[in-house]
Amino acid sequence: MTSPITLRSALAAAALVALAVPAFAQDTIKIGVSQPLTGPVAASGTYVTNGARIAAEVINKKGGVLGKPIELVIEDNKSNPREAVNSAEKLILKDKVPVIMGAWSSTFTLAVMPKLMEYGVPMVVETASSGKITTAGNPWIFRISPTSAMEASAFGKKIDSFAPAIKKVDFLSVNNDWGLGAAAEFKKMFEAKGVAVGRTETMAPDATDLSAQLAALKATGSDTVIVTSGIEQLTLAIRQAGEQRLPQRIITTGGSFPEPLLKTPGPKGYASQHLLFFAPWEVKRAQYPEVAKEFADAWDARKLDFAGQTEGFRGYDGILTIVEAIKIAGKAEPTAIRDALWKVKVKGVNGDVGFVKEGPAGKESGQNEPAIYVVELKDGQVSVK
Repeated sequence: MTSPITLRSALAAAALVALAVPAFAQDTIKIGVSQPLTGPVAASGTYVTNGARIAAEVINKKGGVLGKPIELVIEDNKSNPREAVNSAEKLILKDKVPVIMGAWSSTFTLAVMPKLMEYGVPMVVETASSGKITTAGNPWIFRISPTSAMEASAFGKKIDSFAPAIKKVDFLSVNNDWGLGAAAEFKKMFEAKGVAVGRTETMAPDATDLSAQLAALKATGSDTVIVTSGIEQLTLAIRQAGEQRLPQRIITTGGSFPEPLLKTPGPKGYASQHLLFFAPWEVKRAQYPEVAKEFADAWDARKLDFAGQTEGFRGYDGILTIVEAIKIAGKAEPTAIRDALWKVKVKGVNGDVGFVKEGPAGKESGQNEPAIYVVELKDGQVSVK
């Protein structure tokens, strides 16, 4: 018979063992996700999150990673940089995630980055485009989306395909790191190509009327307006430009697509072009059509908005990348995952995912080079250039 003292000692020892178990030893492997699920850019954040959920489903059906299913711990950063920081701290300190995917906007991502260094947790950046993200000296950052400079350079190779020719451009940009950074990089590219740069108008991230900005651009004599913002404002800008009979063509940057215009098009005959990183209308044109089809089929099975795939794929590729790093690392531990991210070679919906070093020596961040597509939208119909 076991004495009460021996039993108490055994229970105490068991409690100490339980306390000594590493925080990351779980029945599932947790991956944190910080996205804007409410607020001005909620549509985009929801698409990315749905893509991440699909990736988790696909991976778990194939056996998970390291013999365990993955579990997404999803936090709403509320389209706000302060909330983005709060979401990251909750994921790291309370949920004990060893890696995060986020945080959609350059502004939100830049706000979170100091916390990643403070706590030593890597983040795969699936959307943000500011050059500062990978040049700031943060070795916990790995970005799969293109920088604004990369996007501008890729677009520069397609300029000659536009008819009528692009000779003078104006800009309508959301007033944050993303919008202003994109405008700066595209201006440099256009000037290097001999294209005149005209007027720049900005809009607050939550602006719901752009008629004043568009009126200011209407008579500038430009032939093109470059617009950078999320789905909601892209849709608004194109609708109001059509209503005002803006003579310029509109080209949007950043990979967002004005999905509402498929269902309720703007004024008849008004066309817009969009720089995207996945074109679900032409899955066969993806670098790895079988990967893109697996994602697209799973998206359709959930009866999600078709065009949402243009951003949803980012969440899918982001989770694929993280899981491959965990597999290479052999454990779900932050430093091991960070080191393994340098070794990943993933076949994603967008194409190859792998990282090159950017930033100061010894503190480099990882940057991937994605594919870019030009898509035209006219009268609710889409064509891939």
